[in-house]
Amino acid sequence: MTEIYVIRHVQAEGNLYRLMQGHWDGDVTALGEKQRDALSLRFRDIPVDAVYSSDLWRARFTASAITRFHDLPIRCDRRLREIHVGPWEAQPFANLLWEQPELMDTFMHDSANFFLPGAETFRDVRERVLEALYEIAGANEGRTVVITTHGVAIRCMLTALLGVPLNDRETVPIFHNTGISHLRFENGRFTVDTVDDFSHLPPELAQNASAVTALRHVCVDPGQHRALYERCYADAWMAAHGNLVGFEPAPYYHAARDHYRRDSEAISLLYDGDSFAGLIDLDIARGEHAGYGWVSLLYLCPEYRGRGLGVQLLGRAVTRYRTLGCSAVRLYAAEDNTAALAFYRANGFTELSRAPGANGELLLMEKQLGSHGYGVV
Repeated sequence: MTEIYVIRHVQAEGNLYRLMQGHWDGDVTALGEKQRDALSLRFRDIPVDAVYSSDLWRARFTASAITRFHDLPIRCDRRLREIHVGPWEAQPFANLLWEQPELMDTFMHDSANFFLPGAETFRDVRERVLEALYEIAGANEGRTVVITTHGVAIRCMLTALLGVPLNDRETVPIFHNTGISHLRFENGRFTVDTVDDFSHLPPELAQNASAVTALRHVCVDPGQHRALYERCYADAWMAAHGNLVGFEPAPYYHAARDHYRRDSEAISLLYDGDSFAGLIDLDIARGEHAGYGWVSLLYLCPEYRGRGLGVQLLGRAVTRYRTLGCSAVRLYAAEDNTAALAFYRANGFTELSRAPGANGELLLMEKQLGSHGYGVV
């Protein structure tokens, strides 16, 4: 008999930023790193003979939880990848729900009938994943194997093994990050013992990013939204300093116009449905000489603060600057703005230096964008 543990990857940027991941190969998050640590302890005393993984980074990183205490190679197999979603790769969920609601509903609730030109179908995924699974099981008779892969890939695998429809979410729920399924293979047949076991995660590590409202991104010309831009900047200044001393809106607005002229995707408005929720302003020229991207303004409306939504604005900066080949993102934060500093530090920013501002000390903050390689592969 062969035992196989099938594990969904740790939390990755696409989960946190509410993007369609597919083959988009983003980084793991700080929470994902902690989930990997918890998973490694879960498997420390379980004998493991072989480790297989999707070749996408979030799955390979998850596989390293097993190899921390087991001196084994990680064998990568492209057939274990997530579904490829073609033109939807790295697109915000909220944009797809807004622009193609019927097709997104099919993707989520009627998987067997999902079809998008340039993307895989769920049947395509099921065929390649099952091929890999049977091959791995056959090559490891009498051994214990770990496979790290992805949510849709696991759904396609388990619904086939259990003989239930692809859209049966009672039998095969949406998996938690690092959720484990335990399979047995004997006499050419699989049995499924457990599905989505995440008992190794304490509550603070079992967060479900999909429960957070997904915000819609709209790139705009700030020249058509001057009053809104200046109002957002003034409110951000007030939140940072507690007053408007030294604030003059016109220079910031004209700077935003320059940012837009250099990059038509520099200014994005974010919406909760049709309700305005926030704004981000990126200056691609400021750090071009040194390979970093600059965030001129990251603003979330007061009624949307404290709900875990600001990270989607940050995700816009991270994904845009990765696309442009930058190695880091930088910004200034007011020394007295404790909420903003806590947010940036929690999301990987560190302090580089200090500078005097118009209304107090400013901290120059930087987030490294990693080096494992990103994008659709």
